[in-house]
Amino acid sequence: MSDMLDVRGSWLSDGELEQARERLPLVYVNAVPVRTDALGVVTGVGLLLRAMPDGSISRAIVSGRVLYGERIRDALIRHLEKDLGPMALPRVPVAPAPFTVAEYFPDPSVTGYHDPRQHAVSLCYVVPCDGDCSPSQDALDLTWVDPLEAASTGLQAEMTGGQGRLVRLALAHCGVLD
Repeated sequence: MSDMLDVRGSWLSDGELEQARERLPLVYVNAVPVRTDALGVVTGVGLLLRAMPDGSISRAIVSGRVLYGERIRDALIRHLEKDLGPMALPRVPVAPAPFTVAEYFPDPSVTGYHDPRQHAVSLCYVVPCDGDCSPSQDALDLTWVDPLEAASTGLQAEMTGGQGRLVRLALAHCGVLD
């Protein structure tokens, strides 16, 4: 595609990113990958298994920064392909609208969404994926679980930073939870 964003010049160095994180909120996207049936009913939720900076293992959803000059839709596709592989075939609408906005803070008591590195504003989406998904980049595994299992106390306890709450909100948005 000739109109795709050239992200090579859009990356911040580690030092620049650290300085930016200290001074202003960063824009992120979160995506809850789902499988749907022919009627659009959610039949599965894709949860990644990630190694965290502190050495722990956590379940997670797709998440990442929006680059300077990058459209939200392009950021979603980039992070979905990075985490789920190039054959995930995500169905991202032409003009995606988030189901919620999450504000992550270094202090977990502010909103319940926690990122010890920064203040981040994340636009959150439910994205159906039709293709073969496989964990890539820094994901250790990808598991497709029943929506009610994804909302269960056990799996919620395996997610950190408030992402379990986002999964529950996504499922409620899709009509799976009351």
